[in-house]
Amino acid sequence: MTTSLVIQTAFLGDVVLTTPLIAHLATSGPVDVVTTKAAAGLLANNPSIRRVIVYDKRGADSGFGGFLKLVATLRGARYDAAYLSQASFRSALLARVAGIPERVGFATAAGRAFYTRRVALTSEHHATRQLRLAGAVSGSPTPSLYPGIAERAAVDRLLALHEADGDAPLVALAPASVWATKRWPYFPDLARAVTPHARVVVIGAADDAALAAEVSAATGGSAVNAAGQLTLLGSAELIRRCRLLVTNDSAPSHLASAVGTPTITLFGPTVPAFGFGPLAPGSESLGLDTLACRPCDSHGPRRCPLGHWRCMLELTPESVGERVRHVLFLHS
Repeated sequence: MTTSLVIQTAFLGDVVLTTPLIAHLATSGPVDVVTTKAAAGLLANNPSIRRVIVYDKRGADSGFGGFLKLVATLRGARYDAAYLSQASFRSALLARVAGIPERVGFATAAGRAFYTRRVALTSEHHATRQLRLAGAVSGSPTPSLYPGIAERAAVDRLLALHEADGDAPLVALAPASVWATKRWPYFPDLARAVTPHARVVVIGAADDAALAAEVSAATGGSAVNAAGQLTLLGSAELIRRCRLLVTNDSAPSHLASAVGTPTITLFGPTVPAFGFGPLAPGSESLGLDTLACRPCDSHGPRRCPLGHWRCMLELTPESVGERVRHVLFLHS
């Protein structure tokens, strides 16, 4: 039996895409996961995880003191192996100082000098790449999240409050992104076009309230505005109940992959070839494939480097709406 530690303190979507690796490792023994305070809730109820260790690296655990505190925790657990599923130098150093004998990570990572085994970073989907850390895999891995009773009850209340628990299909729209140039500007237009065919559900965090309100207003007030109303796991449960999700290249796309909801992911400055496209059956990735300046950044710059932002402005609401109707009626 092997006791494994997975260290994943990157973005929320990366954490979701780590769940196939966690499930694979759990077939050989207990698995603990180090992740951020923001992401910890996403891993609740996961039967493959023995313990979630929160590393609040920008809050209570910031600085050298927080680092040493976590080192002490990990040393006491006596792990056989650590899997570094991100490129962080700090995470690699953490595993090394904690004395974990086997440390596995990607060959291009900043902390690769601290690894005992390095794995090539392939051009596959990132969920598959992370699985490669634990050995060869075949097929397409599927992320998993496990909303519980509390999340289901919260979604029940939200839908009942908006009288959206009837027979009308639900279409989720996730208009926000922490990366400014990833935010497709036509979500209100799309919401207006979708409203005659389905009930619009707006997904987002509390910080997205203004944008969510703008999208909701375009439906004439009929949308279910869930921005800031649910936990991340609750948002996954809400997405699970939707016929379709339309989102930027951001975390909701990966939530949908984990609950099996068909997704249309809109790519502007980034491209699906980076390995972060939607995985749920019936999903599509849309973008201007003929635009020579794409991709321009690994995440999404604050501003278009060339000043025109054509990758998003020319991805029209009409073209996206056509694909929405196709997927919506295909799965009706």
